[in-house]
Amino acid sequence: MAGFVLRRQRAPINAWPGWVDALTTLVMVVMFLLMVFMVAQFYLREALSGRENQVKRLSGQIGEIADMLSMERQTAADLRATLAKLSGELKASITERDDLSNRLGQITARLEGAETQAWRAEQTLTEANKTIATNKETIDARLKEIAALESARDELVKKLAEESLKLRTAETQGAGQAQALVQATRTIEAGRQRIEQLNLALEAEKAGAAKERDELALMNQQIAALREQMARLNAALAASETKDKENQTQIADLGKRLNVALASRVQELARYRSEFFGKLREALGERPDIRVVGDRFVFQSEVLFESGSAQLGDPGKKQLAQLAATLKGLMARIPPDINWVLRVDGHTDRVPIQTPQFPSNWELSTTRALSVVRFLAGEGIPPERLAAAGFGEFQPLDARDDEIARRRNRRIELKLDQR
Repeated sequence: MAGFVLRRQRAPINAWPGWVDALTTLVMVVMFLLMVFMVAQFYLREALSGRENQVKRLSGQIGEIADMLSMERQTAADLRATLAKLSGELKASITERDDLSNRLGQITARLEGAETQAWRAEQTLTEANKTIATNKETIDARLKEIAALESARDELVKKLAEESLKLRTAETQGAGQAQALVQATRTIEAGRQRIEQLNLALEAEKAGAAKERDELALMNQQIAALREQMARLNAALAASETKDKENQTQIADLGKRLNVALASRVQELARYRSEFFGKLREALGERPDIRVVGDRFVFQSEVLFESGSAQLGDPGKKQLAQLAATLKGLMARIPPDINWVLRVDGHTDRVPIQTPQFPSNWELSTTRALSVVRFLAGEGIPPERLAAAGFGEFQPLDARDDEIARRRNRRIELKLDQR
């Protein structure tokens, strides 16, 4: 019995408690849940990553749309500027038309003066004709008087001859007829005096008639001169009326030609601008930091310059060299009567700058634009075809105040414009 008890006490003891199995099961369950959580987290991370990529793409599209909208606004501003320029040219044409109208008014005034002068000359001619007619009547009356005086003189001469004959007869008859002789002598003397008076009156009438004939000849000359002057005035009036019609036609044609010329020049320059930007896009390739928006070619400043610098870098020089080569290839095809210019506009972000070289963003943007202009001139672009302007931070493409907006606003814009 004792041996049996000892054998039972020496039997092996089971030291694996039940809670260990429970703990193991719990650990396995926890590991399974962790694996499920990790798998779920992985798939969730993938889904969130896809959503973030979509958000980034949408943000990029929104940014591009904002850029395009800003560029369109800038294009609209440029179009307004072009319209203002065309309006100025139209005002100049209107001023020229007004000058022509003033000249036309002066010509019309001169024509009215000429018509008045012609009317006065005609009135003078009419009065001269009346005076001539009156003088002719007076001369005819004087001639009749002269004829009557000559007839009276002839009768007196005839009577004088008869008295002389009687005197000679009386002399022959003797002294008895002395008294008759004296009476005859007196009659003869009176007849002679009367003849002398008639001769004087006849000479006076002849002198008056000659004077009136001279006055008549002078009036005829004046009438001829007035008629010639009237003919000249009528010719000048006809020429002025013809010139007036020509000026009015010229004014109308000038306005039409101006409108057609301005529209054709704008369209032709727009065609060359589109061709230039298309070839430039092919030369530079598809790059997100170089864009053609509307009528402008936009370089982000990081492509050309280091931050806070206006010194062109090697990558920027390479891009601008391709731009210059493209522009030189197009220059030979642009007609010489199109007065074009390549405008380089410098823009910065809102971050202020204050250095000895650049006291403000205006200086920085202007110096950057000048650097581009100098480089293009060195590449063979005529300097008279280049213009530089600095706008600082005052014409942003993106009004937001974040890094993406600041990067978009730091840019160099090129525009092929009409000077």
